[in-house]
This record gives sequence, structure tokens and C-alpha cells, in this order.
Amino acid sequence: MIRLFTLPAGFLLDLLMGDPRWLYHPVCLIGKLISVLEKGIRKVFPKSEKGELAGGVLEVILVCLITFLVPFGIIHLLYGWNFWAGFVLETFWCGQLLATRSLKDESMKVYDRLKNGTIEEARYAVSMIVGRDTQSLTEVGVTKAAVETVAENSSDGIIAPMLYMAIGGIPLMFLYKGINTMDSMLGYKNDKYLYFGRCAAKLDDVANYIPARTSGWLMALSTVFVGMDTKNAVKIYRRDRRNHASPNSAQTEAAMAGALDVQLAGNAYYFGKLYEKPTIGDPIRPVEIEDILRSNRLLYATCIAGAILFWGVRMLVWLYAGI
Repeated sequence: MIRLFTLPAGFLLDLLMGDPRWLYHPVCLIGKLISVLEKGIRKVFPKSEKGELAGGVLEVILVCLITFLVPFGIIHLLYGWNFWAGFVLETFWCGQLLATRSLKDESMKVYDRLKNGTIEEARYAVSMIVGRDTQSLTEVGVTKAAVETVAENSSDGIIAPMLYMAIGGIPLMFLYKGINTMDSMLGYKNDKYLYFGRCAAKLDDVANYIPARTSGWLMALSTVFVGMDTKNAVKIYRRDRRNHASPNSAQTEAAMAGALDVQLAGNAYYFGKLYEKPTIGDPIRPVEIEDILRSNRLLYATCIAGAILFWGVRMLVWLYAGI
């Protein structure tokens, strides 16, 4: 029963420690695994539409098997040797695979540069956490990009991993991170990955379907604890949660925009090309730098609510499934 505490203990560890730069992160290993497998698979499969689709499917199968079975084997052996050694590693891995503190820290670097630095420094800081072109962003554009990143990553960086940890322990948490990392590395609609990365992108959509919607509702309802606009958060979430090409990305962005009473998203440049995207939320008031602080307060409220919810789920899984 003590293993039930690995989730809340890991969450607290993430809040306290974040991701120290001196500590090698398991997602880096997953990224290297994906790169090595991609190079090998591309040498074997033909460079045709069907060949790349088949190669992409094989990549997904191998990454999923490895990211699940390796941590499963290590944890199983460690618990068999010494319970507390297994408990410590499971808690430590849980803390590493959550991104609450690091998401807050990285967005606050943008806030600091907007307040105390130059616009060029702020653009550089936000370029570290977004995929869009940032070299021509205004102060408002930089702020919006930071707030949108906090909103979107609250789901796939924190709520989704906690959900999978709750229902399947560390191995399922690692499996989810493998799927999510594949999407971030392979899920592009360009010439190189249009076919090879299709399976990875579709699987990520499936894996994030329930977590994204859970995150959206958690964020909208968590506004109660930080004194934000709950009514508008629920309204905009229900209205604009599909205003994105991805079925999942706008879920938390909509809740965040409604909570802050601002308008997010809209057109953006990627690799020098303008992409027309719908807006999310209503411009009840203009976006301002302090919205980065507000977004982080809502992030923490949402994640604490999620940790409590998923700890309850973990207890139910243990009671009724014994895992």
C-alpha cells in the first residue's frame, strides 16, 4: 500500500526540484532511442509512401515496447531486491517525468526578460519553449506565446503523465512519454515525416484524447481557487476547445483564455511560412505581461487538483485491480 504514495511524492519532488541541468533526463534517452531506430529503419524500408508508412509503424511498435518493458523490468527487479530502493526509484522517476516546476521556470524566464531585459532577449527566451518563429514577435506576441505554452503543456507535460501513472504505474507513464516524444520528433507534416511520422502523430492524438479534456475541465474549475473568471473559463472552453488543427491542443488553451479574459492563438509563422489559425477566447481585455504570472498560478492550481484526483484514481486501481 505504501507504493500508492509514489505519485504524490513524485509530484512534490517535481515542485521542489524541477529538472536540474546537471541531471540527465530519461526523455533524452527516449529521444536518442527514437533517432537511432529511425536511422536504422529508414535504411531498411523503401523510400516510398507505403515504405515510409510501414517504417513509421515499426518505429512506433519498437519505441512503445522498449519504453514500457525496460522500466517495468527495472522496477520489478528492484522491488524484488529491496522494497525501499524500488520506492525511491519509482518516486524519483515520477518526479522526473512531470514538468510542473520546469514549465513554470521556463515561462518565468520570458517574464523576466520582458520586465527587465530587451525584446530580443524575450524573443530568445520564448523561442526555447515554442515551435513558432519568434524573431518578429511583439511584446504581446511573446506574452501570448508563453501563456499558450503554459496552457498546452499543462496537459501533456503534467496531467497526462499523472493520469497514466495512476492507472498503470511508472511503466505506463514511461510509455506515454515515449508516445509524446515520438510525436514531438516525428509528427510533422513535411516532406520528411508526412508518412513516416503519421502513425506516431495519430497515436499521440489517441493517447492525449482523455487527458486533454480532463485537463481542460480541471483548469476551468481550478479558477475557483485562484480567483479567476470561472464562468468565462467554462464558456470559452466549451465554445473554443476545438479551435485547433489538433483535436487536443486547444482544450487547455481555451480554458486558460477564458480564465484570463483574453484572446489567444491566431495566425503564426513556422519556418518562415504563415499559418492561419483561429483565435481562442474573447478580447475582453488586452494581453499584458502579468498574464504569464497568472497563467502559472492557474497551472499550479490545476496540477495540484490533478494530483489529488489521480491519487484517488490510483487508490481505486490498487483496491480493485491490485496493481
